Amino acid sequence: MLAPVAWLAAAPLALAACGQAGTAETSTAGGGAPRSGGTLTFGLSTDPISINPRGAGAGNDALYVSRQLVDSLTEQDPATGKLIPWLATKWEASADAKTFTFTLRDGVTFSDGTPLTAQSVKDNFDDIVKAGAKAPSSIIYFTGYKATEVVDKLTAKVEFTTPNAAFLQAGSTAALGLLGPSTLAKPVEERDTANLVGTGPFTLDHYTKNSEVVLKKRTGYSWAPADRKHQGDAYLDSVAFKIIPEAGVRTGALQSGQIAAIGTVPPQNVQVLRGGGYTLVVRPNPGNVFSLTSNESRPKLKDVRVRQALAKAINAQEVRDTVLTPDFAVATSILARTTPDWTDLSGALAYDPEAAKKLLDEAGWTPGADGVREKDGEKLSLVTTWLSNFGPNQSALELIQQQLTKVGVKLELQTYTVPELLQVYAKGTFDLAWGNLSRADGDVLRTNYSTAGTNYYRIDDAELEDALLGQQATADPAKRAGHIQQAQKLIVERAHSIPVFELTTILALSSKAHGITLGADSRLQQLNDAWVG
Repeated sequence: MLAPVAWLAAAPLALAACGQAGTAETSTAGGGAPRSGGTLTFGLSTDPISINPRGAGAGNDALYVSRQLVDSLTEQDPATGKLIPWLATKWEASADAKTFTFTLRDGVTFSDGTPLTAQSVKDNFDDIVKAGAKAPSSIIYFTGYKATEVVDKLTAKVEFTTPNAAFLQAGSTAALGLLGPSTLAKPVEERDTANLVGTGPFTLDHYTKNSEVVLKKRTGYSWAPADRKHQGDAYLDSVAFKIIPEAGVRTGALQSGQIAAIGTVPPQNVQVLRGGGYTLVVRPNPGNVFSLTSNESRPKLKDVRVRQALAKAINAQEVRDTVLTPDFAVATSILARTTPDWTDLSGALAYDPEAAKKLLDEAGWTPGADGVREKDGEKLSLVTTWLSNFGPNQSALELIQQQLTKVGVKLELQTYTVPELLQVYAKGTFDLAWGNLSRADGDVLRTNYSTAGTNYYRIDDAELEDALLGQQATADPAKRAGHIQQAQKLIVERAHSIPVFELTTILALSSKAHGITLGADSRLQQLNDAWVG
């Protein structure tokens, strides 16, 4: 599925220039040596809805908050893409990718003082599986989960009945961040706004819906991964995430000095902020690009010719050039170019409206009096779902709507909240879904398109399913890459999903904010290194 929790979103990040594929650019603003104390005010574009890293939160903004509260077993270094130790000092994977043994760091505690042990790992993973669909951002990683064995106090063995080659990388995500026993004791439904107990460098002070989430530093934190410059307690005393949905108001608050940093910088404000002396943190997102995915249980979209016609009628270059900035890349595959095992399929994504018309003719859809194609008395009208957690979504879809009109397809746009959208998906009452999912691993395609998962898109393609499950079932890097590349080819050529543009995460910082970076998934990194002054 195109998971709602992640809809909207390398080298060391650098200032303001447009990042090329595989790189990330930012600058280090002046200000001297890091200073302790103070509050970082950070503007979010949406209310998180849930600060539970496993819940159905509102995209990246939810993960920006929850990542500060929880740590993970492994860390994916943004500079190299490699997995490095975090809560686990080392790990072993069996040759068949069914068993993963983690040795935990000694001395780690949850924010309430409870020690982290192998039992904590077992309890967390068992909790995710028990929660099932109530833990939508985590359960996708537990296909074939058998059990977690407590080998000794600091050794946990995680076993699957089927291979799960991407599990180690999944273990680096916030979605698999570990929660303390007191939080696990709460019903899943109560964790969205609860005072979650994790091992992270911050704890929750309070969460006021549609207003702010305020975090405070915990003392005694000393287990940051090696890719963080600062290993001890956070420099900041507190972090105040202010919820400011209007992009112009959010940018204005930064310019007026009311807040020190903002996320989801709207494309129309990028150059203004660049020219105004603000530091932009820019990083292309890996994973599933922004795309339109068909619900193939709908009769109109069962026909591959209709799906292929939609793909050829969308001018992705025009969408990027009109709605975004050069910081965003036109899609060249269903995976972004910064994703391991990406393959260039740009030749299959050429804009060709005449070919689109021909395919629709062949499928029996003929132009009606009002220009909308018809077949057996039914209009070729399609309902597209989308979320408003990435500012340009509406403008991009309105332009795509105009492009499809030119070949006789009517596109109706329907926006939802995350909980509403999950219900729509479960019922299958939609034609197309717009979204993306950031993850620095090709397994993101399985979580979105495999029928073994939530199966929201009802795709019936045995070859694709073989490729998606095949990459999960082999620990051989070369074989796995072949499966991931095959999956990309099938998704694009059979138009199961139509790639449009890659997401790039852009943060803007005032001269008071320092040390704010993005992780390997291009989401806000833990704020260990951040300081104000």
